[in-house]
Order: sequence, then structure tokens, then C-alpha cells
Amino acid sequence: MRCGGAGPLPRRPHSVGAYNSDVAQLRLSDIAAARAAIRDRIHTTPLLSARTLSEQVGTEVLLKAELFQRTGSFKTRGAFTKLLQLDPERRSRGVVAVSSGNHAQAVAYCAEQLRIPCVTVMWPSVSPQKLAATRAYGATVDLEAADGVEAIDRAEILARERGLTPIPAYDDLDVIAGQGTLGLEILDQKEQVDAVLVPVSGGGLLAGVAVSVKATRPGARIIAVEPESSPALTSALAAGRPVYVQHDSIADGLGAPEIGTLCFDVGAPLVDSVVTVSDKEIVEAMQWLFHYAKLAVEPAGAVTTAALLGSRVDIRPDDTAVAIVSGGNVDLAQAAEYLAPSSR
Repeated sequence: MRCGGAGPLPRRPHSVGAYNSDVAQLRLSDIAAARAAIRDRIHTTPLLSARTLSEQVGTEVLLKAELFQRTGSFKTRGAFTKLLQLDPERRSRGVVAVSSGNHAQAVAYCAEQLRIPCVTVMWPSVSPQKLAATRAYGATVDLEAADGVEAIDRAEILARERGLTPIPAYDDLDVIAGQGTLGLEILDQKEQVDAVLVPVSGGGLLAGVAVSVKATRPGARIIAVEPESSPALTSALAAGRPVYVQHDSIADGLGAPEIGTLCFDVGAPLVDSVVTVSDKEIVEAMQWLFHYAKLAVEPAGAVTTAALLGSRVDIRPDDTAVAIVSGGNVDLAQAAEYLAPSSR
């Protein structure tokens, strides 16, 4: 079991890698209910073959192209699931979200579809493309915070002053259940899956996919992938609890200051291994996905491919591995910089 240098995964109330519904905080039935609720509101994204990558890795690799999801990332699954749980009074008062981009866009879009007033708290250094898209989806964008840490405090102030309901980016069971629908969708599209590579930052996608996959295909391995310069899960495993990490990666979509407490409790026991990738490897994976798979992805969406290209993952020759390509929200200037041959 490889854990990115963090040591063995901690023993929790149930065995590492094994789903136990008797002690689970999130059950497969919760994810199935979320799927039923949002089915007609989201896209079923394609599971693409990747022959060149499969030949290089030595086993079948499939790419779950979640960059084709509404708003360009998996975040829409969790946002819709959470917003649909709100009663009419909370819907009428409105919601507030904190995000560097993908969660902000998802909440803005979903709120607009449900006619819920929405405020998103962002900060001046976020991606201009993600900022513009969030506004285009109808949200009021608050830029009073200097950075992501201040943005959390700012959102709490707005929630108190205006009676807004906070919509967490990851550390919420409804949000995690929504992200877990991605795992069920993968297994619908490919019955035999031996390993699923999942990007991790705050941990909502990891926790949801881990529960849905392990509960349905107990033998499948969950491999978490994160930037080595933003190792939220690796650091949490080393400490035995979520801890603050300084984000210093080009993967802005994986910039959570720490993995969520619920996400860690739900997801960590089900993770079979954790690997980290460098920013250089992320750029090389973006270039590979663009040239060979014709996918224009953001840095966060390339980390699982980077782990495969860099031979960071233990894959058996007869395995079928699915790499989640989580998002494609990258602005043209940034994409041009990363895709230029000199970026290698």
C-alpha cells in the first residue's frame, strides 16, 4: 500500500479498503437517492478509451471525462444535491458559497436553475475565466476577501448578516453523496473496474466515489491523487487528522487548505493508496490529454493522468483502471502557456 510517504493508512472503525454499511456515515442508499434527485439535471459524461495511455501503462485505462459536466466540472453533482435539500424558506433567503472557481460556478448555475439567490465569495487572484463564468451564471460575486482563508470568514459574516445558507464545497454529507453519483455512473458504464484514480483536495469527490465504488465493487481499488505541493490528504494521514496545508500548486482546483473532517472520516478508510504528482508532471499530463485524447483540461483535471504517465500507480496487466478527469475550466491564456512545448 503506497501512501505518498505518509505511512500506512490509519485503521478506522472498519478495515482499510472495505466498505461497512453498519458503521458508515454515508451509505450507498444516500448516493442512490442523490442520483435519483439530480439525474435529469446533470449530464452523463463519457467514459473514454485511451489506447495510447493503455499501451504505455500496460493495462486498460479509461478516462471519465467529467470536464463535459455542466459548468465544466464534477462540482455540479454535489451542488444540485445540496440545494435540492433546502426548504422553501432557506431557498427564498438565498445561499452563499466560498470557492476559487469550480464550486462557485456550480453553485451559481444550480441556484439559477432553482431560482435561488446566490452569493459567491471569491478573491482577486482567482482564475479570471472562473470568475467571469460565475458571474455569467447569475451569482453576485463578493471579492472583499484577500485570499481563500479570509474568504471563509467573509462568507460566515454574509451568512449571519443576510440569513444566507452556506453551501460547503466538500465537507457536507449531501455534497459528498452528490459527488458519489460519479462512482455509480462509472460502474454503469464499465462493469469490471479494478482501480479508480480520484483527484483529492478537500476530499468530497474522493469520499463519495470511494463509498459508491467500494459498496458496489468491493474488490476495486481507490487511488487518491494530489499535488505534491498541496498534500492535504497525505498530511492528514501523517497526522491522523485533517491539518492545514499551504497550497502552492498550479492546480488551483485542488487548493483546499485542508481535507474536510467528514471527507477524511468517510473517505480515508476506503482509500487503498495515495500518490502525489509534481506541477511539471501535471503540465505534461495536460499536454498529453490535449494532443492524444483531444481534451482541454484544467491542471486539477490532469492529476490522475499525471500519476499514470509518471508510473506512480501500481497497476496489474489485467486491470481496468479509470482515471477521473475532473474539470476543464482553464482560461485561454493559461492553457496556451501550459500547452506550449516549452512548458515541458
